[in-house]
Amino acid sequence: MAGSEPVTSPDQRKPGSRKAARIGAVVTILALLSMLIGNHTGRIEDIFLLVVAGGLALILVGDVVLRRNGLRS
Repeated sequence: MAGSEPVTSPDQRKPGSRKAARIGAVVTILALLSMLIGNHTGRIEDIFLLVVAGGLALILVGDVVLRRNGLRS
């Protein structure tokens, strides 16, 4: 029997833990930066790792600023 469950959108579900998400982002940034020390010879990998880690850091800072200003719940 298809359709026995109610249809809900993602914003109706309970959001995850904000603190856990921030800790996860910081751990991911640190893991990406730790990959800079390795046995690769090219610099493209370094640039990619730095850009991804920097992008994640910008998202984290942006989220903190928006929440502090009350623009995000």
